Amino acid sequence: MATGQQTSTPQGEFHGRTGEVVRRLQELHPRLIDLSLDRLEVLLACLGHPERALPPTIHVAGTNGKGSTCANLRAIAEAAGLKVHVMTSPHLLDVTERFRLAGQLVSEERLVSTLEEIERINDGAPITVFEVLTAAGFLLFSRVPADLLVLEVGLGGRFDATNVIPTARACIITSISLDHQGFLGDDLAGIAREKAGIIKQGVPVFVAPQPDDVMAAIRSVAEAQEAPLYRLDHEFTMTPRQGGLLYQDEAGSLTLPAPALHGPHQAQNSALAVAALRHAGLDLPDTAFAGIASTCWPARLQTLHGTLTRDMPAGWELLLDGGHNPGAGTVLADVLRTWQDRPLHLIVGLKDSKDVQGFLRPLIPYATTIQAVAEDGQHLAMPVQIILEAAAAAGGTALPGPDIRTALKRLRDDASPTASPARILICGSLYLAGCALALDGASPR
Repeated sequence: MATGQQTSTPQGEFHGRTGEVVRRLQELHPRLIDLSLDRLEVLLACLGHPERALPPTIHVAGTNGKGSTCANLRAIAEAAGLKVHVMTSPHLLDVTERFRLAGQLVSEERLVSTLEEIERINDGAPITVFEVLTAAGFLLFSRVPADLLVLEVGLGGRFDATNVIPTARACIITSISLDHQGFLGDDLAGIAREKAGIIKQGVPVFVAPQPDDVMAAIRSVAEAQEAPLYRLDHEFTMTPRQGGLLYQDEAGSLTLPAPALHGPHQAQNSALAVAALRHAGLDLPDTAFAGIASTCWPARLQTLHGTLTRDMPAGWELLLDGGHNPGAGTVLADVLRTWQDRPLHLIVGLKDSKDVQGFLRPLIPYATTIQAVAEDGQHLAMPVQIILEAAAAAGGTALPGPDIRTALKRLRDDASPTASPARILICGSLYLAGCALALDGASPR
């Protein structure tokens, strides 16, 4: 099933002056899904085609790992002294997180001004908020000089609003699994073909390990576009070595530090970033690739140190992860398998459309306790009762939180003074992650 990300409601909440503009734009949402980029292309033409005036671009699609891969791309390029634009989604606390101009987050004033300019030029024509945000990003990026644009797909690929760009220096496809089935369907090969729709004529594409049918679908699109295909563990590799990583491709090898982002899957995301940048024609020094050791990306096994940890027992750790689909659950389970040195308590909340059983099933064997939560203000939160029932169906037992603060208090109250320190992981949703960061008083970037 094809989809147009530009026809769906964007993730994240919108506040302040930006929220006022977004609420007006939401009234222009088209009544029919036409699965095309026509609306955005008309708008961009009226804006003078900013999508044709972008810096060299790396376009990133996939199901899991897109954000981390984009963060690695930025960290490496900035380690080389380059000025980097970045557009990602969703945001966690504020929409300005989606746009980084030459290394700095866009100001609310500048973003509001740009959105209002687009609103005037669009003149009431049917449009979606994601399309307008994408147009705003392109307008901003075309007006501020930079050496590189890192561009993350919102959803899908072929009909995603970001796919109006005419070309790129490289395309990346991260791990593909089931998610957004209401838009993309339940066939992994079909989903892969949609995500492979970002592949451009003759532009190299770098692909994470995939099931055979998924890789075959990607390969067929690459061949049709005469795009060189580089597969992790085939044309390039990344392997653990002496506390770090060894990267190898046809151009040679690099000895790299361990990634700053936690989890064995981050070596894969780092490898994709390194490979794409090695082929992007940016002439980066080899030393720049050590930038993976300084990558920062919130809500990816992020350790919290703020308000939520204030009354925790000594030695306890509180972590946050926004993974929210079965593929993310499997990746998290690989991490939890290495955490068996101490008890693990899960605090879980999901978006109401997600496969909660598929997410929880691989995590249950490693959890000492599970609590289900739904925060006040958590956008499209799954009811706690549904999470409880899904946990039982997946072979586990969960208690109602029913919110983060109450769940943490229960763990504190139940902790024995003589018990060994434990870990707490808040997980299941980027919406929940945004709520947790707000409660903790943390900055998302």
